[in-house]
Amino acid sequence: MKPSAALDRINPSPTLAITTRVMELKRAGVDVIGLGAGEPDFDTPEFVKEAAIQAIRDGKTKYTNVDGTPELKEAIVAKFRRDNNLTYTTQQVSVNVGGKHTLFNALVASLDAGDEVIVPAPYWVSYPDVVQFAGATPVIVPAGAEFGYKLTPAMLEAAITPRTKWLILNSPSNPTGAAYTADELRALGEVLERHPHVWIFADDMYEHIVYDDFRFATIAEVCPSLYERTLTVNGCSKAYAMTGWRIGFAAGAPWLIKAMAKLQSQSTSNPCSIAQAAAVAALNGDQSFLKERAAAFQKRRDLVVGMLNEAAGIDCPMPEGAFYVYPSVAGVIGKTTPGGKTIETDSDFVGYLLDDAKVAAVQGVAFGLSPAMRISYATSEAILTEACRRIQAACAALR
Repeated sequence: MKPSAALDRINPSPTLAITTRVMELKRAGVDVIGLGAGEPDFDTPEFVKEAAIQAIRDGKTKYTNVDGTPELKEAIVAKFRRDNNLTYTTQQVSVNVGGKHTLFNALVASLDAGDEVIVPAPYWVSYPDVVQFAGATPVIVPAGAEFGYKLTPAMLEAAITPRTKWLILNSPSNPTGAAYTADELRALGEVLERHPHVWIFADDMYEHIVYDDFRFATIAEVCPSLYERTLTVNGCSKAYAMTGWRIGFAAGAPWLIKAMAKLQSQSTSNPCSIAQAAAVAALNGDQSFLKERAAAFQKRRDLVVGMLNEAAGIDCPMPEGAFYVYPSVAGVIGKTTPGGKTIETDSDFVGYLLDDAKVAAVQGVAFGLSPAMRISYATSEAILTEACRRIQAACAALR
């Protein structure tokens, strides 16, 4: 017995590996600051937790419909109408065990060998791996800082072939925090209108975490002609601080939703019934705390960008959303650590930060664009200040 060939097409999640390493170091008593996890430090809102407790007391502990309860699907339909001016029916909604599960279901249910999926880089680490697991080919399109870490219409046009089946569009982005304006989405939409065989996977997981009066938009909203071939994806993990509850969802073409449900019926079956009840409360409840938390994240963003740009060899752009920065570390490549090791790659640099500064970040190569690193600022200002001070000292010690 040996692992399947399909497993050879994917890699373990590098972001989860960093998180696991930080937990191990902390258990060993090491004073390490983990800035690798994509997880808000805020607690799940009390009214959401109370809804879950009440669901347990009400005996809502049984199987539900495979891809979501009617109540949650109705709440998702209302959310898309309220927040995105998008009209869906409950038959167009899929509820999954987190956003990664949504990605897996959609791609595995729709891709065949020889198909291509356009993945702008930097990308969330799971995109290319899930494409490869499904037997298709990820077409990586680098979009560096000089382009605001965003795909341009010319890049998109050049990447499309007769084999292209999906474009994955993540805004605001993990790992860069870059977000597309409505006009930028319309420009991409004009390209996609010329290629009706290309579908759009719109990953909007960080929709409510945007800054500086940025107005979030999603492509099916601003390009109605693409509505029929867009899967609009979201979830409760980031905005509602419900990462551990594992609720992702999507809305799109009924045939695709049915295909995803068929796959889910033979894998996880329904998401946790209690988590679904909590998600109903999250989506239907008071939304005012979302802006308060975004304002707190904005203060953290400004702190981190300012301090990182004071570190020798680091150049950190200002993101529009999410809770990550993706600074270039090109200025430290070729330098030597106090221990005599040459920094040849961004992996070397984040290894140096972990070993010498006791700060954990994620290397840019994991996201498809080097030399860079991803830092999550989803933690307190005091911790971020100390982490950035350590990074500054580590950079100053290089020769």
